[in-house]
Amino acid sequence: MTATGAESGAGVGRREVRRTSMVSLLGSTIEWYDFFIYGTAAALVLNTAFFPSVDPFVGTLAAFSSFAVGFLARPIGGIIWGHFGDRIGRKKALVSALFLMGASTTLVGLLPSYATIGVAAPVLLFVLRILQGLAVGGQWGGAVLIATEYAPPHRKGFYGSFPQLGVPIAVIVSNGLFLALEAGLGEEAFESWGWRVPFLLSILLIGVALYAQLRLEETPAFKEIAARDVSGAEGAPKKRSPIIEVLRSHPKQVILAAGSFIAVNGGFYIYIVYALSYGVKVLDLPESTMLVGILGSSAVNLALIPLFALLSDRVGRRPVYLAGAVGTVVAAFPVFWLIDTRSTFLIFLGLLIGGIANSAMYGPQAALFAELFSAEVRYSGASLGYQIGAVLGGGLAPLIAASLYEATGTSASTSWYLLAMGVVTAVSAWLLHETHRPKEFV
Repeated sequence: MTATGAESGAGVGRREVRRTSMVSLLGSTIEWYDFFIYGTAAALVLNTAFFPSVDPFVGTLAAFSSFAVGFLARPIGGIIWGHFGDRIGRKKALVSALFLMGASTTLVGLLPSYATIGVAAPVLLFVLRILQGLAVGGQWGGAVLIATEYAPPHRKGFYGSFPQLGVPIAVIVSNGLFLALEAGLGEEAFESWGWRVPFLLSILLIGVALYAQLRLEETPAFKEIAARDVSGAEGAPKKRSPIIEVLRSHPKQVILAAGSFIAVNGGFYIYIVYALSYGVKVLDLPESTMLVGILGSSAVNLALIPLFALLSDRVGRRPVYLAGAVGTVVAAFPVFWLIDTRSTFLIFLGLLIGGIANSAMYGPQAALFAELFSAEVRYSGASLGYQIGAVLGGGLAPLIAASLYEATGTSASTSWYLLAMGVVTAVSAWLLHETHRPKEFV
């Protein structure tokens, strides 16, 4: 795949590249923190605060259903923000998504419980979760394109991994904060009001959005598109909806991008959301044991994501991504074998094994998805592929895993589910063409 000078990041100063990378990292970290604290809260307290039930399993399913509804909104967010990101600019779309996420998450922390306002509480919770889904559906594409469209051609994988790093950082911060609050406040105070504190801290994201609005410039690739459009030069994009254009011109890439993301997102939420609930509610382990395992494995993967991204700059995106997909298949049963031992160290090891395979895919993914689509429809195409994969993978994963265990009484059912997602992702990645030719092979 070739790129124009502007699209490749040529002529952009290192300082500007570093600034955009840091903003994409910071914005992505807080955005994903906002999204993840809901998952942690769903596994720990939302079932009793908003979905009281005689049957704990029903309450857990209701909490995970509210978690899943955010994923159902993500493709819609990808379509909306993709349209404006391709039409009016990457920066404006990203900033508006950050504002929406910061506001909706803060409001979750202020929402009265079922005991206070009755059925209105879970209804409003669902609405705010939908707004979160819309926001994250638009944020990912903006953060990734700001990072990759400023990056030099031979380092798009590495700089594209900066917004991806927001995920493990957000996991560490969100779970660490819940762990600290529960330990410091005690279980009663934590379940009464302490769980709200992480949501209220989300107001910081609005500050990041303001900084991005004031300090960032539009990406070189979008400036070039806008200049061609204004001048009426040959090659200017047609005036049709970007989402219609991407489905017309890149349908295969959208479908395969979505398929290649299923195991990445599904496996991730199995490891950080369902595993937490499974360990606490099924294995009767302390919440701290599971949170330590999740935090420890996330810390290691924080270092692995940019390393796998750098490797993709040297050998290509497809080999690294395929290795991660195959790794997910191989690790599907060992992960839960190790969790079932109830050993803190072995739980950490199991989550780490699954996380390494996940990082091999997530590291190069931003550059891979950006390179699949032409600049005129890149925001729409990358966002749509990513968010459809998120719905099919991560959005339903905790709900399906909980239901599988309830039906079978064994963690093996979840392992088979992980394995199936890994196979779908491996086949999709195999069918994708290589998007990056390392320098020595050009």
